[in-house]
Amino acid sequence: MPPPMISLANKLASFDETWVPKVAAELNGQYVKVAKFLGEYVWHHHDHEDEAFLVVSGTLRILFEDGEVVLGPGELCVIPRGVEHKPVADELVECVLFEPATTRNTGQVDHGYTIEPDDLERV
Repeated sequence: MPPPMISLANKLASFDETWVPKVAAELNGQYVKVAKFLGEYVWHHHDHEDEAFLVVSGTLRILFEDGEVVLGPGELCVIPRGVEHKPVADELVECVLFEPATTRNTGQVDHGYTIEPDDLERV
């Protein structure tokens, strides 16, 4: 029997919260997360994990100490471990995140947005 198909559109439609990633799938110790963003996130980095953002809809700006990357639908950015960054969504953004299952969403920062990996909701 083939593995199940996962509809990212259905997963994203299943919630409204922003800055609260949900686990849509997992493979090889990695989570595939779906999230909605609006407004500014917190400056942070991940000491041991790279992080990938794939925009589904909207425009996501990712600020860095020395500039920014602007992503539109279908565009991807991989942020290497240790690189300080701050996602900003001036409009509602739907995004897919790829990162190790142990990744804490706010990295080294304790913030109101912090969700521990074991507390992530699955959709």
